Amino acid sequence: MKSYRKELVIKTTNRREYVNITPEVVKCLKESEIKEGLVLVNAMHITASVFINDDERGLHHDFETWLEKLAPEKPHSQYRHNGVEDNADAHLKRQIMGREVTVAITNGKLDFGPWEQIFYGEYDGIRQKRVLIKIIGE
Repeated sequence: MKSYRKELVIKTTNRREYVNITPEVVKCLKESEIKEGLVLVNAMHITASVFINDDERGLHHDFETWLEKLAPEKPHSQYRHNGVEDNADAHLKRQIMGREVTVAITNGKLDFGPWEQIFYGEYDGIRQKRVLIKIIGE
């Protein structure tokens, strides 16, 4: 069995943002030369997520609206975590959207359903963060 590991560095321009990282994952899959196996993609920060969904701007707006209703950023005083930091909402949003995804690899390609793409979700951005891509298989 072969294994491949790479870290992506992502720096968003907004506090909250969604980045389609599918092209980077596909590039890593080609570099790995693995034809059958699994790819794990996970956010290496507790205020960011990785998830699979459709790459549609309206849906991304809906994520933002929904998450802000569930875990509003302000007022900061509503959260016990917000003493030294002001990012409790980002921790909660990450819990909802998830830490990682695993995708099957078949015939050297990501085995997606229709419209599926891999996204990095940032909830406390404007600084560099990392995403791990780990591929195992033959």
